[in-house]
Amino acid sequence: MQYQLSRLIAGPFLRGLWRPRIVGAEHIPDTGGAILASNHLSVMDSVFLPLMLKRPVTFAAKSEYFTSKRPGLRLMGLYLRATGQLSVDRAGARAAQEMLEGALALLRSGELFGIYPEGTRSPDGRLYRARPGVGWLALHSGLPVIPVAMIGTDRVLPPGRAVPRLGRIEIRIGKPMTFDDIAAGNEAPGKARRAIADEVLQAIQQLSGQEYVAMYASARKEQLAEGA
Repeated sequence: MQYQLSRLIAGPFLRGLWRPRIVGAEHIPDTGGAILASNHLSVMDSVFLPLMLKRPVTFAAKSEYFTSKRPGLRLMGLYLRATGQLSVDRAGARAAQEMLEGALALLRSGELFGIYPEGTRSPDGRLYRARPGVGWLALHSGLPVIPVAMIGTDRVLPPGRAVPRLGRIEIRIGKPMTFDDIAAGNEAPGKARRAIADEVLQAIQQLSGQEYVAMYASARKEQLAEGA
């Protein structure tokens, strides 16, 4: 109820200012669980993808979005909380595993769960190497992974900026991907998770057209911080 109410209240405002467009919405199943795997350019990704889908979708968002005292991010936090997005403390491997287990429970109950395979926002608009979590979810749930590309959200709210700018946003949704062949193979679990994560990221890149960087986004952020 709160999810639909928040969309009803915020929807006209968000649509009017940013005129979001969605392509490929027919690839989202009407019922049943599925994993939505998206590139990650801005906190706005977690706002506009749930807004533009008919079905509720839950994302895991870092806890700072919910606790920030900056006016713009505080509004984002209110919307993320109202639409049922998960607040996740990303410190430590255990926190990441708990997030995946919580996501698996949602998927098994027939819900949609959104994940950012890169693990964090891109620092420069390029597409970075996927973390294996999306592979873990695909293998343990047996559900399809639907690739998603967010376009333009980094121009609306770039990292480090608190107040959104005006701009046009597009969401591109690809065909569902299944990995029965990998699940049924004899590869070690770690290699299977990595193979799925790499395939999903390739599909996202085809939708987004982003330049690919063969390193983790978090490592690139550390490099930028050291050079600052």
